[in-house]
Amino acid sequence: MNMQGRPTRPEEAELIAPTTFTGNRGLDMEEPLIFETGRLDATGVDIDDPEPFASRLGPHERAAPVGLPGLTEPECLRHYVRLSRKNYSIDAGLYPLGSCTMKHNPRLNEKVARLPGFADIHPLQPFSTVQGALELIETLAKTLMALTGMSAIAMSPKAGAHGELCGMMAIKAAIRARGEAATRRIVLVPDSAHGTNPATAALIGFSVRAVPADAQGIVTAAAVKAALGPDVAAIMLTNPNTCGLFEREIVEIAEIVHAAGAYFYCDGANFNAIVGKAKPGDLGVDAMHINLHKTFSTPHGGGGPGAGPVVLSERLAPFAPTPYLGRNGDALVMVEHAEGGQAFGRLSAFHGQMGMFVRALAFILSHGADGLKQASEDAVLSANYIRACLNDLMSSPYGDRPCMHEALFDDRWLKETGITTLDFAKAMIDEGYHPMTVYFPLVVHGAMLIEPTESESKASLDLFIMTLRDLALKALAGDRERFLSAPRLAPRRRLDETRAARQPILKWTKPAPG
Repeated sequence: MNMQGRPTRPEEAELIAPTTFTGNRGLDMEEPLIFETGRLDATGVDIDDPEPFASRLGPHERAAPVGLPGLTEPECLRHYVRLSRKNYSIDAGLYPLGSCTMKHNPRLNEKVARLPGFADIHPLQPFSTVQGALELIETLAKTLMALTGMSAIAMSPKAGAHGELCGMMAIKAAIRARGEAATRRIVLVPDSAHGTNPATAALIGFSVRAVPADAQGIVTAAAVKAALGPDVAAIMLTNPNTCGLFEREIVEIAEIVHAAGAYFYCDGANFNAIVGKAKPGDLGVDAMHINLHKTFSTPHGGGGPGAGPVVLSERLAPFAPTPYLGRNGDALVMVEHAEGGQAFGRLSAFHGQMGMFVRALAFILSHGADGLKQASEDAVLSANYIRACLNDLMSSPYGDRPCMHEALFDDRWLKETGITTLDFAKAMIDEGYHPMTVYFPLVVHGAMLIEPTESESKASLDLFIMTLRDLALKALAGDRERFLSAPRLAPRRRLDETRAARQPILKWTKPAPG
């Protein structure tokens, strides 16, 4: 009760949501589309008519107005503020997406990334004017090689899938250099891999051969050996894997892959779980991309484009793409043409995403070696804490086996309730949480994949756990209505997802008058 004696908690009084004239619910503002409120013939800014001029667009000149609604400055500002309130973010609450590390983005990173010497430079500036920025890239590159135990690095890939492409193209170039391009056409990919893995292999001309996981959720050396042959170019393996488990036979797998003349590509999307604890190079990996926007802060899209540098073993170092950093005396330069001609070519126009490089190095330097190691340990501890606290209610496909950085549940515990994984996820929205990753990995039926990261305090983890326990108990008690009608408290109710996918409405059309 508050000072005036009015109930302040839902459990102390019946929650009544009255119908309002505005459609607003307190501070949850209902807003029509800006096309419905703004005038197409006016704007909130006075713009002078242009002086007479001759257009150089020829047949490409616009024949009709652009059709954007004109808003006053307050209307425009309110629009974006309201949109931001409808968008769940790591700054609003715990973000439990599995397989997509969504950790806190320290504001120190943002402050450093906005320094003029990093934020205002242009990739076509003379190298002599950006020596500080090039030194930062060099420092980050050396740090990433040290953390992974690898011999070379390509900094230009723009994200994880782009990094996969880079690593696999280096492998393809190495195979071509050995004269085996015509015979080694197969890439082994586990059933539980990220979907980008087989897509990347197929994109550059390889065929994919699936490798099954065992009953414990890992790929065994025996399964890999059975799939190997003189036609295999590489294996693409995620470690820790997509089921949140460490591939404990990874060293043996690397040995038999190399003995067969193939290469080992490791998907580094889950590097957040082992930074400072294990080096992929020591495990036998030949190439691995690092999602800087996952492992070293800046959640997806939170600070701009991603970045996916690729570390390479000594076997693949000669095949790294251009451009890469080199030195001309004491000066840093970009090497545009590799000596010996073994590089597979240019992957992108410029060297990488400078803002992400700055953020990642700021995160690494502020943590130090011991801090990075602790972050990995805390991420694993958080995931196992959630797993242990929910295992008595929610079923796990791999029993009581400890997980790495993410806890995986399936839908067996919901079997007799008439409630699905999707229903459970939608009910989480009413509780103020973004749902965990659902129905992935595909090898687990009705999967619910939760990654809390090291960013969360015990208090925030406890609240999340108790919320899921409350939902689980209500589901098991048969309260189907709470789940089948969820979400009820979100700005919009549940949509028809099948129809939305097959009949999307991508453009607003002004309703007919009357």
